[in-house]
Amino acid sequence: MPRYVALLRGINVGGRNKVAMADLRRVVAALGYTEVATYIQSGNVVFSSPDADVTSLADALEQEIARGLAVRPVVVVLSRDGLAQVIADNPFPGEANPRCLHAVFRRDEMSPDAIALIAAAQQTARAKGSRDAAVVVGQTLFLHTPGGLGRSELAAQLARSSAQAAGTARNWATVTRLMAMLDS
Repeated sequence: MPRYVALLRGINVGGRNKVAMADLRRVVAALGYTEVATYIQSGNVVFSSPDADVTSLADALEQEIARGLAVRPVVVVLSRDGLAQVIADNPFPGEANPRCLHAVFRRDEMSPDAIALIAAAQQTARAKGSRDAAVVVGQTLFLHTPGGLGRSELAAQLARSSAQAAGTARNWATVTRLMAMLDS
């Protein structure tokens, strides 16, 4: 049966939208999905389902989570092959520190206006001496912050803009761990 990962945006962040992972697993299993497992507290759920449509899976999860847990996170679902493609598309394969590379996952491709906002933010950050870089590949924004995300001028600018709206970010350590969970 096909395996998927659901990435929830905005739960258990800053004391808001608190969701216990046991409750999240229960809600996901209630939809009939099997082999449900969560990873860390930031809303990563691996599961199996015979459904092949990631959009309908994400929609069903958003509705059931809102109904069962009284929170309304954006949910992005990727198939095992979809996550493998994101990993293969990584434009920064030489980055040794997985905490300096983030993938912002979206349900849809970015508009030309959003891509222009990202380019402008990158140019502004570079003018201030930043080595950070952002690259959009398909539905994923890759954010490389060699000095760390917390000190990243580019990450701060992107967070204040609409460029990464409707996306949910994971560091590369989480991305690769989720892939390992999908393959286990």
